[in-house]
Amino acid sequence: MSSALDGLLDLLDLEQIEQNIFRGRSRSAIVPRVFGGQVAAQALVAAGRTVPDDRTAHSLHAYFLRMGDPGAPIVYTVDRIRDGRSFTTRRVVAVQHGAPIFHLSASFQTYEEGLEHQAAMPPAPAPETLPTAAEILPRYRDRFVHPDTVERMIEARAAVDLRYVDEPPYGEFGQPREPRSQVWFRANGKLADDPLLHVCLATYVSDMTLLDSVLLAHGRGGWAVGDVVGASLDHAMWFHRPFRADEWLLYDQESPSSSGGRGLGQARIWTQDGRLAISVIQEGVVRVPHTSS
Repeated sequence: MSSALDGLLDLLDLEQIEQNIFRGRSRSAIVPRVFGGQVAAQALVAAGRTVPDDRTAHSLHAYFLRMGDPGAPIVYTVDRIRDGRSFTTRRVVAVQHGAPIFHLSASFQTYEEGLEHQAAMPPAPAPETLPTAAEILPRYRDRFVHPDTVERMIEARAAVDLRYVDEPPYGEFGQPREPRSQVWFRANGKLADDPLLHVCLATYVSDMTLLDSVLLAHGRGGWAVGDVVGASLDHAMWFHRPFRADEWLLYDQESPSSSGGRGLGQARIWTQDGRLAISVIQEGVVRVPHTSS
């Protein structure tokens, strides 16, 4: 296991400070705020710690309320909404400096047999044929606003091996492209056999690239390039089938719409053998910076 993945797992191992109350730390991010995927994953950890072991997460719905301060701890308070025969519902509020910054509702279910069908997995090249972040990011050094962006991005993604199928938004911008993006990802090391851990790792990664397809539709390079500003507004995930986050997963993303300073991304995550594991939808603020004349 890489030291970066060790650090991420330590980040997700929340401290319990009271019944239904947990405390988490933050790590440095590419932008000067708490990474949204971190808060979502930590909130899901907090919820899962209050749920019986025979119930696994099947959905979450979350809102990002305020910018998180990476220099301050985050307190997660869990409300035990319902414990039914098959389903368990939890609500989590993340608080910093006395104000809520994030709200999550999550549902957990006991395993049961049922009707089965799924959409077909889209074509994609094998992940082993694609360059790693450390290999591809230095090519784009002159396109970023800050000279240390490449090193910060490599550090931020060191715990996860994430590989773009096509050029990322910051690799080729200026002209609109099809609003669709694919990446392969997996944890950069072996994980324990804990279903909640794998779901939380996928939740963490799901916020990294989902709005890329919005940028592609308008030929924008992204936050690091400086031709847009933005942040996640809400995030929803449905976990359909068991998966391992330390095995390759294909993140197939697209944007059906952008308007009103907001962009919508939707995606499906597939195991390498073609099982549909997760569906994801996110809306975010996507604004073109004002230039002074």
